[in-house]
Amino acid sequence: MLPILIALFIGVPFAEIYVLLQVGQAIGAINTLVLLILISVVGAWLAKREGLGVLRRMQRSIDSGRVPGTELVDGFLILLAGALMLTPGFLTDILAILLLLPPVRAVVRREVRRRVARRIQII
Repeated sequence: MLPILIALFIGVPFAEIYVLLQVGQAIGAINTLVLLILISVVGAWLAKREGLGVLRRMQRSIDSGRVPGTELVDGFLILLAGALMLTPGFLTDILAILLLLPPVRAVVRREVRRRVARRIQII
């Protein structure tokens, strides 16, 4: 796990810088900054909308006496997307916006739940 984290902490910033430079050369520095700000605004709006939706679904689950397992995983994924939006760059913003889209989040949620279930069985 440690080599993967090291690769991420070193590789992602280099990839982000490379993409920023390429986009900056293609459309100009000012346009690149405007695009980054626009993506951040759209991402923040989407994160707020999806986060509030998950909170409402979680409250309905609790009110009906169910454990909000799906909603908790969705909440974690939305929180992760919000953290990725804080990282400047196009790659992390694209990944964050993808995580904020319900169909993409459903696929990731299934994978997260499958991995967690497998880890629980190992213990």
